[in-house]
Amino acid sequence: MYVSHELISMLTFCLAASITPGPNTLMLMTSSLNHGVARSWPHFWGVILGFNFMLATIALGLGAVFTAYPMAHQIIKILGGAYLLYLAWKIATSSGLNEEKSRSEPLTFWQAVLFQWLNPKAWIISIGAVASFTQVGDFIAQFLRLLVVFFTIGTASMLVWLFFGALLNRLIHNDRVLKRFNIAMGLLLAVSIVPMLGVV
Repeated sequence: MYVSHELISMLTFCLAASITPGPNTLMLMTSSLNHGVARSWPHFWGVILGFNFMLATIALGLGAVFTAYPMAHQIIKILGGAYLLYLAWKIATSSGLNEEKSRSEPLTFWQAVLFQWLNPKAWIISIGAVASFTQVGDFIAQFLRLLVVFFTIGTASMLVWLFFGALLNRLIHNDRVLKRFNIAMGLLLAVSIVPMLGVV
């Protein structure tokens, strides 16, 4: 079966954007580690459906708003960065195995959906994907193909991180190790947003 160069480029872009570490992947893995897979499903589906809804919204005109008013995009990036730093602090200060399960809760479906709008990486990927893989002449067909590819590859990529967190949950049985891991993940989440905010 013939596969066009454009589709190969789209698949490569979607895989690189979805599977690489970022706010969504790190938070989902940490949720699965601390709360288990079953309690992290709402978070998982909130990421998948929330991102694809965001992608559709940008494709249907929000990107033009940011082109006309670049300050609006900058404000969202700043608010998103601040919220991500807050989440990084919460992850880094998470308690041990027993304390964590009793004191904290994983993100709900709607929290994960709304989080996409404050996630700088999600904005960058969405705007970049729509700009790179759609054209005015055949916009609808190209956009639908982009949406299907992102939904499929994004779901598979998030599953990898979800079950990786569950695997770590089986391996980590020590409060001290879990606390250190959460600190490391919180720091990694904080560092991951620096290039997305254009600081470096």
